[in-house]
Amino acid sequence: MTRTTTSARHLLDPGLLVRSLPDALRKLDPRTLWRNPVMFIVEIGAGWATILAIGDNTWFSWLVVFWLWLTVIFANLAEAVAEGRGKAQADTLRRAKADTVAHRLRNWSPGTAGTPEDPEDVAAPLLQPGDIVVVAAGEVIPGDGDVVEGIASVDESAITGESAPVIRESGGDRSSVTGGTTVLSDRIVIRITQNRARASWTG
Repeated sequence: MTRTTTSARHLLDPGLLVRSLPDALRKLDPRTLWRNPVMFIVEIGAGWATILAIGDNTWFSWLVVFWLWLTVIFANLAEAVAEGRGKAQADTLRRAKADTVAHRLRNWSPGTAGTPEDPEDVAAPLLQPGDIVVVAAGEVIPGDGDVVEGIASVDESAITGESAPVIRESGGDRSSVTGGTTVLSDRIVIRITQNRARASWTG
């Protein structure tokens, strides 16, 4: 319930709506809007209805014009808001790239992840494919990889938008993890498969 309320609040953020309005108005340009065939046709209809309303000059004609243009503008605004949220999310993930610290295991073998002196803290962008890292509850997964030991609940909402956590464990088809997601419970050992600097979620 809290996640749903928070998402709705972010969607209706007045600041985001104001910032998106110029983009929504720019999208009224037919050279841009033609990429959205449905709204392009509605805009043509709105333009034609405006011409007819000038000649007819009745309240009903202008009411039709008003609703047609309102439909086009709000459709563009919704698209601009979605794009703005996507850009903001990408910026957040890029900033996280520089801040995330990975706990790299230097001498790992199955069952030894608990050795306290083994983890070596390194900046996530320095990880290379094949590196082994351990991620505990509350920590961000530093790069794309596969779980080689352990099982954990992972919050992937920053990447997928899905609010429900997922289970990731070694073996099977649930071992793949994505950099930028957060471990919610337990601890897992991950073999990095993609350098975070080149990972798709970093842009």
